[in-house]
Amino acid sequence: MIRKFACYFTLCCLVASLQIGLAYGAEQSSASSPEIIEVVKIWESAQHNAFTDLIRFNDKWYCTFRECDKHVYGKDGTIRVIVSNDGSNWKSAALLKEKGIDLRDPKLSITPDDRLMLLMGGSVYQGKKLVSRQPRVVFSTNGKTWAPIKPILSKGDWLWRVTWHKGRAYGTSYDITKEGWAIKLFSSLDGIKYDLITELEVTGKPNETTLRFLDDDTMVALIRREGENRHAWIGSSKPPYTQWNFNDCGHQVGGPNFIVLPDSSLWASGRSYPGGAKTVVAKFGLKTYDPVLTLPSGGDTSYPGMVWHEGMLWMSYYASHESRTSIYLAKIKLP
Repeated sequence: MIRKFACYFTLCCLVASLQIGLAYGAEQSSASSPEIIEVVKIWESAQHNAFTDLIRFNDKWYCTFRECDKHVYGKDGTIRVIVSNDGSNWKSAALLKEKGIDLRDPKLSITPDDRLMLLMGGSVYQGKKLVSRQPRVVFSTNGKTWAPIKPILSKGDWLWRVTWHKGRAYGTSYDITKEGWAIKLFSSLDGIKYDLITELEVTGKPNETTLRFLDDDTMVALIRREGENRHAWIGSSKPPYTQWNFNDCGHQVGGPNFIVLPDSSLWASGRSYPGGAKTVVAKFGLKTYDPVLTLPSGGDTSYPGMVWHEGMLWMSYYASHESRTSIYLAKIKLP
């Protein structure tokens, strides 16, 4: 009888331990997954509102995007900048336009002398044929009044995004020629005049690229590719950034962006394609891109802006899942 009771007691302890373990495991799993705190639509004034970026400047939020009638081959695109004190109430700060030029893909950064820098592409079409393009840049001290738009680099270039590091702006420009698609790394002291560092040996029609820096000055690149298997490549390089290591991330990524958090962890975002286009958040590394969170999105979507603020990931993006292509702002709690 005593032996039976001992066996029964042992079995109960094992069951209880298993239940506690499962509960703890579930709690740990939940705690290790990103969580959407809030997603709100912040702009839909134009017929097509798209290609966002987000930044915090002088204790205010600035979001920028392109306004037009369609994704491409429509009216000339204009660049809208909106501002908010709290991330909830937004108003227009500026509308940038250039006659005969389709302004696209605006990207915000802060210069070493504390000005907002807005980088954008400028395209010219004849019907549905691209005849020329050249990047542009414009600066502001307050987000409302902007200096004249200046063309930079050469015709055919598209400097898609720059990241400032130790007083220099770094970015890659892609160029499409008869010989193929080439992607080149540039740097600049003023955001206007650029020096070529090297051409990156990336195959498969490389184009949109985001660069960030680790604490040890390692430059990391997330590169969209439109050829071969179309998987994005992850690149890393030490100063002077002429020798690179590349890895296939295993996923197609449209409008790629990523951020380095204060704890040195990396998180990325972009368009995910399996099952229909969605905007996702991914756990990111020098060899890995692991989508772990899907935002409310669909159709024409992606091109996120990412800012870490007060322990939260703030993310702008656009999507057409609610009919009109609109701008959204998400607040995400990361593990």
